[in-house]
Amino acid sequence: MVDLALVLPRKPDERWELAKQMGVTDAVVHPLEVGDGKTTWSYDDLLGVRNWLENDGLEFRVLEGSVPLTDRVRLGLDGRDEDIAVFAEFIRNCGRVGVDVICYDWMAGVRWARTAVHVEARGGSLVTAFDADDLGDGPAPPAADATREEVWEAIEYFLSSVGPVAEAAGVKLALHPDDPPRPSVRAIPRIVDSVASYDRILDSYDSEYNGVTFCQGNFAAMGVDVPETIRHFGDRINFAHFRDVEGDADAFVETWHDAGPTDMRAAMDAYADVGFDGPMRPDHVPTMAGEDNSAPGYHTNGRLFAIGYMRGLLESIDEADERRHAGGRR
Repeated sequence: MVDLALVLPRKPDERWELAKQMGVTDAVVHPLEVGDGKTTWSYDDLLGVRNWLENDGLEFRVLEGSVPLTDRVRLGLDGRDEDIAVFAEFIRNCGRVGVDVICYDWMAGVRWARTAVHVEARGGSLVTAFDADDLGDGPAPPAADATREEVWEAIEYFLSSVGPVAEAAGVKLALHPDDPPRPSVRAIPRIVDSVASYDRILDSYDSEYNGVTFCQGNFAAMGVDVPETIRHFGDRINFAHFRDVEGDADAFVETWHDAGPTDMRAAMDAYADVGFDGPMRPDHVPTMAGEDNSAPGYHTNGRLFAIGYMRGLLESIDEADERRHAGGRR
């Protein structure tokens, strides 16, 4: 069954203790930042974080965020082989310390895009939003020169290079959808924006180690039926973000986990039906009373609510299964 997880800091603070008090022991860790703005994870970095977490009763399950994957790789530019070699060694290091999943993305130039972070939701809580009309023109980054065909070639080349490395290391790759899932953002081509695109990516290297980060909000913004799409991908889902949005890829608002348009119980049923037993974390939670909104979508109180809601859904599924097995008797 689903393993509930939380994004936790690399060093202990009250969030580690809150996670354990909620019964969550699976940690999702974001990358190290170094002085030049790039990211790096040496073997000793990974080992140190794993040991610290394990010594406190937590398990380092997923590494996600700005992992060492450059736009030279995403766009197929000169020098990509050198950068792919760095990423391949990063995969090996994750395998050596027992990290199960690497969550990565294929968004060159402009990454995750939001145009509002103070949108009022239930009870005065605050959520984030995106509206393409508010994105602005801005200067075109170098990535805007790429074509969709070049970006497709780049990801297929990347997967043919690192797929065997991931298999040998026992580390599952989990590609995050484009956020927002649009064909382009500020003229930069995007390709991870539909179920059909994912099918092509998964087919390009057909292995359980080439899989999906099923970010429900992004799939909802694609306009698909979320439970049906969970069943479509099945065992190729290696990691899940439990969230919802109202709107589409051109304009959407994040929602409370229990107040969006997606049937979240049906989504959990779909994960159970496909036998998903990987890590799942709540994502993009509302900022609640007493929080300063300095990290929109990632404050603590909303995550506490989300974990309780997710656990309730999972328990209701378990109870329904028990009743069925008992022939309807309580």
